[in-house]
Amino acid sequence: MSLKMGYKHQCGPARVPELSEACHTVGTAEAERIAERLYGTRGSATRFETEKDDTFLLDCAAQGKFVLKIAHPSERIEELDFQVSLMRHLEQRSPDLPIPRTYRDVDGADLPTVTTSGGERRVARLITFLAGTPLDRTSCTAPQRERIGEILAKLRHSMADFSHPADDRTVAWDVTHLLDLTDLLSFIPEGGKRAWTVRALERFAEIKPKLDLCRRQVLHNDFNTSNLVVDHTNPQFLTGVIDFGDAVRTAIAVDVSTALMNQMPKTFDHGNRRDLFDEARDVLRGYLRHAELTDEELRLIPFLSMGRLAVRALLTCWRAEIFPENSRYILRNTEAGWAHLEWFHSISTAQISDLLTR
Repeated sequence: MSLKMGYKHQCGPARVPELSEACHTVGTAEAERIAERLYGTRGSATRFETEKDDTFLLDCAAQGKFVLKIAHPSERIEELDFQVSLMRHLEQRSPDLPIPRTYRDVDGADLPTVTTSGGERRVARLITFLAGTPLDRTSCTAPQRERIGEILAKLRHSMADFSHPADDRTVAWDVTHLLDLTDLLSFIPEGGKRAWTVRALERFAEIKPKLDLCRRQVLHNDFNTSNLVVDHTNPQFLTGVIDFGDAVRTAIAVDVSTALMNQMPKTFDHGNRRDLFDEARDVLRGYLRHAELTDEELRLIPFLSMGRLAVRALLTCWRAEIFPENSRYILRNTEAGWAHLEWFHSISTAQISDLLTR
């Protein structure tokens, strides 16, 4: 396989402007005014770090806490409607699932538009705040990881019959489109890191025809530890699944592989660990209690987890150069991923294929 080099601003993820174009920042005081005008909520706003939009925790005292999201001006209204419609579908289909609820504004609109002080027309959303600790800030046991897998499976079943005109949108983080990112290889540091990424792309290209034949449906597609809210004192442990911004119609195997990749250790000792899927297998065990996977999907999932690591490396190294002021947040998980890619590079294709089937 030959992977072309040389990034062009008209290709790949640059066609997704919310990832490649800057916008004017909405401050906390302005966010508070927007929330009061649109939703009648008066509270104190605190900014969350995010990839592409302006998101705030809104503390309204007796009224409770909410999350106010001000979308990037380039995000299409159809795609935002897809996210709201999906969350409403889940609320009706499986009200016990720990997902946020969305609110309409004072005029009954799901997606009101505001003109910000920066002169941009942007879509606002208000959703419930789910209390707890993001999983990336704490630890979990094997039974708790199994619980994560169970919720992922239940989400899959609850989304199985959902459709929307925008559900087939292209999401750069969907590993299905990994080979569209090859022009970003020039942003990966030369040497081992680039070699590991290239090898991941080559192996992904080999299994892509099989992936194209896999079962597909609308899925969350971003079951990472910063999107899972937990409470160690709660018997259910997982108290929130947030951020449906990358939801899309994709392969079931892709959704599972993303969840497993995000359970890989933040630090990795090649000499003292059997493989990267030690903890991830707990998630898979819980998942398989409620949802089946074919043997072919189980063989593909490790390649897709490897591919998701390559997606992260390519997108974050590229975006950190475009937005150096936000590089700490953008690259927060990238460093750990290099050791993971190196590990995949060190084992054979046959060994990767057998990781979840032996």
